Amino acid sequence: MKTKPNRGKGYTAGNSCITEVVIDNKPTKLLLDPGAFCSCVGKSFLKTCVPNFEDQLLPIDGIKFNSASNPMKALGIFETNVIFPHINGNLRITVEFVVMENCSSTHFILGNDYLIMYGIDLHNNKDRYFTIGDNKRQKFAFLPFKRQITVNRVSPANLELEKFKSEPLREAERSL
Repeated sequence: MKTKPNRGKGYTAGNSCITEVVIDNKPTKLLLDPGAFCSCVGKSFLKTCVPNFEDQLLPIDGIKFNSASNPMKALGIFETNVIFPHINGNLRITVEFVVMENCSSTHFILGNDYLIMYGIDLHNNKDRYFTIGDNKRQKFAFLPFKRQITVNRVSPANLELEKFKSEPLREAERSL
């Protein structure tokens, strides 16, 4: 169990469930997401990993998808092998990812459909790891979580002040 964060800082205790896998002979990131109904990937991200994926798409019936109440446009199914690297032997599973037109994720998302199918268990005790299937001794690692600091507001520069600062300096350079 982790130390409880200070009041108002509970959100800082979270961590990521992203791991590195091999898809189409390339290392890439995969999010293990038990909150996702199905496994999916964004079209833009998939194109960076598998440039000709459109030729491999399987049709999808008229099911509707949503993410945080926002409608998602499904283009088709991309079936591929996902290899989980491990020092004691890699593990390969076959996954069908729903390709979403308007998904901005920068990784593949393995949803509850395949987490249940392959018996993938996430362990969030002191040592965070996940297991696949019946072999609970073969532990797979998550990637370290890097917190990103974002700037929500940038003040516009005072153009006249910047012009004033740059003009005299330009003149000073010429006179040297």
